[in-house]
Amino acid sequence: MEPIQPSGCGCTKPDNGHAAGTTQNMSPGKAAFFGLIGFALWYVVYKQLEPFSHFFAYSLLGLERESHFGEAIQFFIYDTPKVMMLLTLVVFVIGMLRSFFTQERTRKYLAGKRETAGNVMAALLGIVTPFCSCSAVPLFLGFVQAGVPLGVTFSFLIAAPMVNEIALILLYGLLGWKIAALYLGTGLLIAILAGWVIGRFKLEHWIEDWVQELRAAEAVVIEEKPSWADRIERGREAVRDIVGKVWIYVVAGIAVGALIHGYVPETLMASIMGKDAWWSVPAAVVVGIPMYSNAAGIVPVVEALLGKGAALGTVLAFMMSVIALSLPEMVILRKVLKPKLIAVFIAVVGTGILFTGFLFNMVI
Repeated sequence: MEPIQPSGCGCTKPDNGHAAGTTQNMSPGKAAFFGLIGFALWYVVYKQLEPFSHFFAYSLLGLERESHFGEAIQFFIYDTPKVMMLLTLVVFVIGMLRSFFTQERTRKYLAGKRETAGNVMAALLGIVTPFCSCSAVPLFLGFVQAGVPLGVTFSFLIAAPMVNEIALILLYGLLGWKIAALYLGTGLLIAILAGWVIGRFKLEHWIEDWVQELRAAEAVVIEEKPSWADRIERGREAVRDIVGKVWIYVVAGIAVGALIHGYVPETLMASIMGKDAWWSVPAAVVVGIPMYSNAAGIVPVVEALLGKGAALGTVLAFMMSVIALSLPEMVILRKVLKPKLIAVFIAVVGTGILFTGFLFNMVI
């Protein structure tokens, strides 16, 4: 039996040799000192972004404050550096923290767990475990080989992309802790319940035959034990890799948000995505599924939609469908799942998202 190497897809793979040459000689006290100085500078710049955006749009460019174009430009100039600064800080810290929650260790924790407790643990671990769409198949294979129940596996695969820690912190920074907490709670609940429901159906026979054969083999896991120097370098690698890949989606999302902020009337958005439009939640889910975006790119659009009067439940349903039911991930999972199981997965998760959207539109 071949040992399982730490799986990866370019998400965050540290270079230990490089880490030793760049951070190992720095004492913890000196690293903490420079970290505090760096954060203080980051905070000072961050607090000046809004007044600078007003100066740039209305004084330097001479745009009118009440004009559509002026509001769109101010929104773009303010949100682009704000989101990128938040994203860089969050990705660096999360990159370090993720060194404690490797995919291999997650698989070991979940192996042998009963479904109900396993669904809860899988959803919670999904928040902090490194994940991207291209790692869905290796993770699924590893979970199957380790004997993790199918429903527990799906709780992880739902929570990992949807309850994204980067999205949570961006939501907190842009929209406040209440919306971030609502997203966290509903996302976890959907992941737990959807995985539990799929587990009740006993659909293991809808996994591809070659995948089921892996259950007979015992996995040999080789785990890394990174030093603190490696953890710091892993944070740097995460920034270079993740921010380097998603910045274009972030800028595109902010550009869409700027157009919505500057040109879309509040009355129009309220009529399309408001509480009174009962069909807005299912429409948002249907529109969101075929879209391809990451959490960092969709958050600025969410900010603009809410600012223009869109209902919270409708916007959350749209965001969840884009992140949790993206078409590219379904195509990747087709390698290991039969079409019937993918259809059940979409139906169960989609139902949970619809329920969330209707519930929040009803009570908020």
